[in-house]
Amino acid sequence: QVQLVESGGGLVQPGGSLRLSCAASRSIFSLYTMGWYRQTPGKQRELVAIITTTGSTNYADSVKGRFTISRDTTKNMVNLQMNSLKPEDTAVYVCNAHRADDYWGQGTQVTVSS
Repeated sequence: QVQLVESGGGLVQPGGSLRLSCAASRSIFSLYTMGWYRQTPGKQRELVAIITTTGSTNYADSVKGRFTISRDTTKNMVNLQMNSLKPEDTAVYVCNAHRADDYWGQGTQVTVSS
């Protein structure tokens, strides 16, 4: 079992920045691809960014050049740095650990509004 706990969400103005963190209950980065997804009401859950076991990253086209995913293996944490935020980035952001199985966090709300 893996527990994932997100933090760092909040309200930010357009053009602002936020840093989300996902704390894993144990060391899993060598086994699991870690990802951030986002969910808005009435829409399908959208993949935002992933970081693989080898450290390779991939991003949704909508966030490329603005968001950066990283991991801290000493703290078992995955971070998502979000810059140049837009109102359309408003969503609940959820952390995921994926291998043959999937683990999900509870999510953290990000609201981009003036």
